[in-house]
Amino acid sequence: MNIKGLFDKARPHFEKGGNLHAFWSLYDGFESFLLVSNATSKSGSSIHDAIDSKRIMSMVVIALMPAMLFGMYNVGYQTYLAAGTLATASFWAVFAYGFLAVLPKILVSYIVGLGIEFAWAQWKHEEIQEGYLVSGVIIPLIIPVTTPLWMLVIAIAFAVIFAKEIFGGTGMNFLNVALVARAFLFFSYPAKMSGDSVWLATDTIFGLGNQLPDGFTMATPLGQIGQGTVPTASLTDMILGFIPGSIGETSVVAIAIGAVILLWSGVASWKTMLSVFVGGGLTAALFHACGTSPITWYEHLVLGGFAFGAVFMATDPVTSARTETGKWIYGFLIGFMAVVIRVLNPGYPEGMMLAILLMNVFAPLIDYCVVERNVAHRINRAKNNKKEA
Repeated sequence: MNIKGLFDKARPHFEKGGNLHAFWSLYDGFESFLLVSNATSKSGSSIHDAIDSKRIMSMVVIALMPAMLFGMYNVGYQTYLAAGTLATASFWAVFAYGFLAVLPKILVSYIVGLGIEFAWAQWKHEEIQEGYLVSGVIIPLIIPVTTPLWMLVIAIAFAVIFAKEIFGGTGMNFLNVALVARAFLFFSYPAKMSGDSVWLATDTIFGLGNQLPDGFTMATPLGQIGQGTVPTASLTDMILGFIPGSIGETSVVAIAIGAVILLWSGVASWKTMLSVFVGGGLTAALFHACGTSPITWYEHLVLGGFAFGAVFMATDPVTSARTETGKWIYGFLIGFMAVVIRVLNPGYPEGMMLAILLMNVFAPLIDYCVVERNVAHRINRAKNNKKEA
């Protein structure tokens, strides 16, 4: 019997009158995730056509795979490099170490996040929502590899409940859930989220890796700039991603592959994505010309979480601007704010997280202003046409 047959056989037990009717949301969630659904999403601010949003989320998860896989390899790469044993380690040993280091975070992310989603749906007797399929991958990719799992549990629970569910669930939240989790960790446990000691896994895992001394440090390029020193990484390493940083944010090449998938599938807006880079590049060039920033404009775009944020989080259809003109303004301001925060706040060398969250708040206002401006122009045009007639 195939999977569809198993679901069809079990369906009567979960439908109204069945002995497992109370768990209908659980059954429906698994069925719609594993099989092509006959239903389409009916509500939520991100829904503009008849496409099933679960399939949109699945496409985003696929686009995240290159960044995730490279991030796993880079975790192992940085550990072996720091121990001086990279030359003698095989590709698979390096990747396996990173895989084992990152996998628990992905599992915890999905277990906690989806667990809350399932419990919430059961409590409200509603369909299980699909938004966390993407957040469940993004959250582990935007944190340091040394983040304790118990902290991750608290942050995910806070983000899912207070940034999503209390606003009505998927499509109703006005802040990016993954970034809320990251912000919660950053402001609640700053010592575990920043500094030079959080970017490197220092313990062995099942005999893989190297046992590095406690307190072993390795600064990110942006961290070095924040300390007033010149980054030691080459531009090639910055682009390829062989630098310390959050798990999935280091490789511009892997992120670019994800961007191509999102743009080819029509899931993400190229206007929002491009305008983030334009806004960041122009602002960084201005600061560099004034002597305020020690690195060039293109180095700003390939360092930290800039590229990852521009591709995967600024383009979030729920929390970003939705008018065509608004997308240009929204993206440009994200790039502008990210670089401003980086350059003018030495204590916070990243900037992308706060820039996107700030513009999430202003996205509805941007759309409102664009719509009102269009309405005013149409009214004036109608009046002029009437006078001419």
